[in-house]
Amino acid sequence: MSYQIFCLGNPLLDVQVRDGEALLKKYDLLANNAILAEGKHLPIYEELVKDYPVTYVAGGASQNAARGAAYVLPPGSVVYTGCVGDDDLAQQLREANKREGLDEVYLVKKGEKTGACAVVITGHHRSLVTTLRAAEMFEASHLSSEAVAPLIKSAKVFYVEGFFLTHGIESVLHLSQHASTTNKSFVLNLSAPFIPQFFNAQLLQVLPYTDIVLGNETEAQAYAKAILGYESADMVKIAQAIATYDKVNAARPRIVVITQGPESTVLVEAGKAPKEYKVTPIVNELIVDTNGAGDAFAGGFLGAYVSGKSLDECVEVGHKMGAMCVQLVGPQFKWPKVQML
Repeated sequence: MSYQIFCLGNPLLDVQVRDGEALLKKYDLLANNAILAEGKHLPIYEELVKDYPVTYVAGGASQNAARGAAYVLPPGSVVYTGCVGDDDLAQQLREANKREGLDEVYLVKKGEKTGACAVVITGHHRSLVTTLRAAEMFEASHLSSEAVAPLIKSAKVFYVEGFFLTHGIESVLHLSQHASTTNKSFVLNLSAPFIPQFFNAQLLQVLPYTDIVLGNETEAQAYAKAILGYESADMVKIAQAIATYDKVNAARPRIVVITQGPESTVLVEAGKAPKEYKVTPIVNELIVDTNGAGDAFAGGFLGAYVSGKSLDECVEVGHKMGAMCVQLVGPQFKWPKVQML
């Protein structure tokens, strides 16, 4: 079996609740942020289940994007890997992937728990608190295994979430360097402000091998402050700085795409004039929640990109997928499938 897109990330089950203002206050969380759980946050997972009506949704940033790409492409186009436990949570993830047409080659750790993400919804914002569990036990050797190595060899595009840089730099370099030496495309999502803030050394190790960088405005601002050394809300300026950072494979000028929720999306390709794309506004009443909207954009963009569409079309498909996602609970897509390409 060969796949066009190979994705790597932390497989998580989202435990999602609405009207979580009290939780934000109690656990000192920002309304629109993503963090790794510290000791003080660990009781939140039991509290959600005990005190709130909970929705379980298959999550994990890269897995969400992979399902999004699988949604817009024919079956058997996208494969995903990450590390899970041998538990019911992992089975729920497999079932959600199957529905979207995403295949997975998980590394399974016996006796371990699959990772989880507490998703606290307040209004149109989502606060994510992740406990990685099995997800951070991924081993780079899995990428060289008999089951996985041929899939990497035959894939055209690689996608990795920034979250994976917190524990899996060896695996990310394995994929990104392979893409660079074979003139394939490596796509990295910044994923959260804390990645450029606290894992900038790992980010800058991977960036020279990265062909496409995706992120949102808060992640871009965090990049500017932590790596460029200045505070800025000028998305074009920040995107240009990322686009022109050192690159090993000069045959592929780096592309940077920064989404800004309902505001215009910015695209910069190194050596070309920047572009901005208006987002078609969605009326407030139709927005259910924004959990997974950025991942849905990434999935749509990836699916269009590997199909040979122009960058303008890639952004358009990304916008359509993001718009569909915010009208559903969590990172999900409409069924029966809506034709996107």
